[in-house]
Amino acid sequence: MDREVPDKVVSANKEVTMVEELLVNIDDINTEQASSQTEYMAVAEGEDDNKVFRKFKIKDIVFLAMMSAAMLITGAIMPLVGQIPLFGIIQLTLGLQFSIFPVIGMMKVRKPGALMFISLFCGALMVFMNTVMFLCMMLCALVAETLALTIFRGYKKNGAILLAGTIYFPLTLPFLYIWYKYIYTMTGEEGQAVSAFVGSSPALAVGISLAVIALCFFGSIIGMVISKELKKSGVMKK
Repeated sequence: MDREVPDKVVSANKEVTMVEELLVNIDDINTEQASSQTEYMAVAEGEDDNKVFRKFKIKDIVFLAMMSAAMLITGAIMPLVGQIPLFGIIQLTLGLQFSIFPVIGMMKVRKPGALMFISLFCGALMVFMNTVMFLCMMLCALVAETLALTIFRGYKKNGAILLAGTIYFPLTLPFLYIWYKYIYTMTGEEGQAVSAFVGSSPALAVGISLAVIALCFFGSIIGMVISKELKKSGVMKK
């Protein structure tokens, strides 16, 4: 009996040792699998970053929707100046915020289509009030993104974002001019404002257009500076 007890103890110790070795091996396998998965994800993300057109994530769309909301909130003054018979008065009033927030959105979500999403979210609330403005914003976003992609092949460079943010809102001027000049019928209470819009002197139209472009360029610079500061502080992560 005395010999059987040590033998059982030795056997139990061997079993414990085997179990420990098995657990260690399982941990090693899990570690290797996790490492391999991490490397695979890193490679996949690297390959995805090299693509011009990339998929949007839910967090991307949410962030762009937030920028659209900020544009609408800060642009609440538009109804107060909409009826002023002056060419480009709306663009002069809203140019700063309609360049700052799109640039912040594109600096965060560097993917083609980001500006289109911002215009879609912003215009979705305008479509029932002014369908023409909704179509105008979508078309201008498409033109701005097309030019940026044609020249820079994506949003990796800040120059592409600066270009898109600068020309996005000023492009509404020629679009609205053509609409009111050749398509819209000048009747009703808006007739006087529309006549003043399309009947402005060429010098005034050019001067205000240049002022709107300069304002949007300044707003784009501000948007880029804000984005960089937010990234440094860790508020706006990749």
